[in-house]
Amino acid sequence: MNVIVVGLGRMGTGLARKLDRQGYNVCAVDQDPERLELLGDGFAGRKVCGVGIDRDVLEKAGIERASAVVSCTTSDETNIVIARIARDSYRVPRVIARMYDVSKAETYRRLGIQTISTTDWGVRRACELLTYHQQDSVLAVGTGEVQIVRADVPTLLEGHTVREISAIGEVKVVAVSHNSQTSIPTEGTVLGHGDVVYAAVASSAQEKFAHMLGKSE
Repeated sequence: MNVIVVGLGRMGTGLARKLDRQGYNVCAVDQDPERLELLGDGFAGRKVCGVGIDRDVLEKAGIERASAVVSCTTSDETNIVIARIARDSYRVPRVIARMYDVSKAETYRRLGIQTISTTDWGVRRACELLTYHQQDSVLAVGTGEVQIVRADVPTLLEGHTVREISAIGEVKVVAVSHNSQTSIPTEGTVLGHGDVVYAAVASSAQEKFAHMLGKSE
């Protein structure tokens, strides 16, 4: 996969390095040559110095052959412009734009541009940690109708089966971690001390699921 990362702040630099280590063909773009150099000698990808909204710069980076473009400069407006150019002019299959203001995220998603926000994630994660008791939302699917939830198995559910959790309806246990080993369970899988379950929980069943865990303390 050919990936172009535009903007080498902390996020862009970390992403470019990680993708490079994972074997992707990465081209890093930034208008500051010093940031390009900070990728280090271990970075095997390409480096292009220039402004990301410049089509000549993007073409030099190989956007015509790109499988994905991630724009993560410090400007929302710049990131969206780059994403629109990549999506509309060069038909890049996967386009991601970093945004600090997520109020327009849904609009851009409908245009085929995925948005990410470390600020939004941080706020949600802090709230989760402050309100955490026995379950923790790992991933929201769609617009939140389904949550992938991680939950510690309470004492009174030890020795019971996955089937008993699923019996409350609109809950599907998709994985169980036991002694640091995670596997896909069957309905007959028995839950043990210290186990962690990962369950797909519909929004309408979240209260029931939380109540089930609470009753089992």
